[in-house]
Amino acid sequence: MRRRTKAPASPLPQRDGIDAVRVRLPEDPGGVWATVGEHLRDRYAGAVGAGRVEEMLRDGLFVGVDGPVGGDEPYAAGRWLWFHREFPVEERVPFEVGVVYRDERIVVADKPHFLATMPRGRHVTETALARLRRELGLPALQPAHRLDRLTAGLVLFVVRPEDRGAYQTLFRDRRVRKEYEAVAAYDAGVALPVTVRSRIEKERGVMAAREVPGEPNAESRVELLGHAGGLGRYRLVPETGRTHQLRVHMNALGLPILHDPVYPVVREDGPEDFGRPLQLLARTLGFTDPFSGEERRFESRLSLSGLA
Repeated sequence: MRRRTKAPASPLPQRDGIDAVRVRLPEDPGGVWATVGEHLRDRYAGAVGAGRVEEMLRDGLFVGVDGPVGGDEPYAAGRWLWFHREFPVEERVPFEVGVVYRDERIVVADKPHFLATMPRGRHVTETALARLRRELGLPALQPAHRLDRLTAGLVLFVVRPEDRGAYQTLFRDRRVRKEYEAVAAYDAGVALPVTVRSRIEKERGVMAAREVPGEPNAESRVELLGHAGGLGRYRLVPETGRTHQLRVHMNALGLPILHDPVYPVVREDGPEDFGRPLQLLARTLGFTDPFSGEERRFESRLSLSGLA
């Protein structure tokens, strides 16, 4: 078995808290590419356009460990290259990322509604990760898990790359205690507390997840904390972590979360309505620290606005 070659450190600094794209030139048994430029034009013509690739080569925007790479340089399989992608134009989310706790290993942040945890799709620089890297001066910061863009609350970030695996393992092995808070419809006919178990599936490219027949893969505990004016405040405790799990289970109970743009009905795409955030908050996060053995428990400083 061929041993994987470790990539060298990027010669390009981060831009707006985002790492440069790293490329390794693949094997070329058929001799398709005589030069680096031929490969890059083939590889990125669809994504950025052959003309733009040509401009980037001319301007020295593709960089190797020894500096800018020319398009006429001979092709060499296994060579590492880096470049910065062009970021999409993003509307700034008008809420700040709070820092609940910080030490030499972790940062526990309060992610606001509408802000993605990490770069994905059209959300790149307007993400909690990019903002925290810039604001805290921590270029190696990485999330240990992900919180949905529309959900606010606690997210655990890891300061040093060598520590990330240990914290990610806590989430993978369900050794993190999480509680959420939600404001949703109130129905006296729904018996609470209740544990909801079902099978949830989410198709790529489809906005809403759905419950389907079969062995349950999602479990949530739902408790009523109080109610007024047709709305209730709920404590939600997920035992599993399926996509949109709490939103799907609350909707299945007939208690859709306030301002949910997907459940029970998917709203048409349009400008963000920052005045109507999804009333779902990752309230607490608890775990045994994998390095110190200390019991950790953090609570969000954010609050929901749907029910006083």
